[in-house]
Amino acid sequence: MGDAVITVLGAGTGGPPPAVGAADLVVGAARHLDAAQLPPGVRRLVLGPLAPALDEIGAYADAGRRVVVLASGDPGFFGIVRALGARFGAGALDVRPSAPSVAVAFARAGLSWDDAVVVSAHGRDLRTAVNVCRAHPKTAVLTGPGAGAAELGAALARAGLDRTLVVASGLGSDAESVVALSPREAADRDWGDAVSVVLCLRSGACVPPAAGTVAGPRPAPAGWALPEADFAHRDSMVTKFEVRALALARLGPRTGELVWDIGSGSGSVAVECARFGAAVVAVDKSPEAVGRVRANASAHGVDVEAVVGRAPDVLGQLPEPDAAFVGGGGSDVAAVVAACARRARRAVVVTLAAVDRVAEVRAALAAAGLTPDGVLLQSSRLAPLPGGVTRLAAANPVFVLWAERPAPRSEGAPA
Repeated sequence: MGDAVITVLGAGTGGPPPAVGAADLVVGAARHLDAAQLPPGVRRLVLGPLAPALDEIGAYADAGRRVVVLASGDPGFFGIVRALGARFGAGALDVRPSAPSVAVAFARAGLSWDDAVVVSAHGRDLRTAVNVCRAHPKTAVLTGPGAGAAELGAALARAGLDRTLVVASGLGSDAESVVALSPREAADRDWGDAVSVVLCLRSGACVPPAAGTVAGPRPAPAGWALPEADFAHRDSMVTKFEVRALALARLGPRTGELVWDIGSGSGSVAVECARFGAAVVAVDKSPEAVGRVRANASAHGVDVEAVVGRAPDVLGQLPEPDAAFVGGGGSDVAAVVAACARRARRAVVVTLAAVDRVAEVRAALAAAGLTPDGVLLQSSRLAPLPGGVTRLAAANPVFVLWAERPAPRSEGAPA
């Protein structure tokens, strides 16, 4: 393209319409084109499918003709700058952003947003945005067709979380609307086809006590595999920290994903996964255990959805997980593992004390199309003896089994 420049103007979130100036081709959404003052004789291209638009932009630019692209807010933030840069190179772009829609939405709500997690559901799977909203106290969701305020509200209402949704649409226009309501109220309203920003806020957690250093969600914890004493538990019924460390490594909890903790007991695994930013559902048949899970989650400042129920029966009521942890190892463990393995997108981790259960669990994992692996974990902790000396105190051995779903083979890869 040589020295050709494509001008990208942010529009639509406040202030006057952008001044297009001299141009031969102006590309953008219909609302942006209608609002802009276009020079006479200019070619208007309403942005639809991206590939043909990029082809036409390239043809004009290669011919040395002037191209202007109009986009919402900051076009470098989940916007068209990424596609333009990939096609034509950063040097071909002259980007002039307006106020990002997320910043304007938080401004309308009177909130800072350096500690918010921003996730896009525009043209993407809504479940990632739902998981982020479940796990984090302050989230902004960029919506899209089929993944708007109603769909997000319905998913959060099913989870029963205490959240407020602030739905901001038409920002900076005469049709601007900013409404605060519950997830259920958002689900029951017809929002039309307006693209909006939805702020998902946990009650009481909107204003942090102090500014952080790094923008976005709080960083991953500096320490994990926390001591058992950090969790309320009954009769030492808590996953030991050595076992938890390996389980966490194989689960790989992360922001945007959902983890199941089945047979959760104290919920130590659930809480640690939540500390890494994952959404978590913990299941136990004991109401007392579920109460301890909730208490431990509260003590560590994380959200964990705790469910009283018997696996595998209750699992059909839960949203699909990315990873699942199964603790305990009762007589029905193979059936529980099989149910988890059928639905887990990425990985399943199982801990067992009984050697008799290992073969059936491995078989259940393999039958679901996962590749099983595992270790027998034996550890001895340092323990004091009289006289200021130390001995090794052996812990009970535990089988840690895991399985990962094979990644889909990329097109054109050798068989």
